[in-house]
Amino acid sequence: MKKIQILGSGCTKCRKLAENTVEAADKLGIEYQLEKVTDINDITAFGIMSTPGLAVDGQVVSAGKLLKPDQIAKLLA
Repeated sequence: MKKIQILGSGCTKCRKLAENTVEAADKLGIEYQLEKVTDINDITAFGIMSTPGLAVDGQVVSAGKLLKPDQIAKLLA
């Protein structure tokens, strides 16, 4: 099971990234746990300075970008 984390305050882009991530993961048919990390201290602990961020299994794979579902699918595959 993959652990997917959305890093952001809950802004519009963060919410859209979460939607796109769920769409991509469901399309791939993978088992995953989605967590939204909204605390600024927790976000900065990942080493990113701009949100939204996307982490898979504890590794940041994107920061400061609103990725499309097909881009996310490539990162999850």
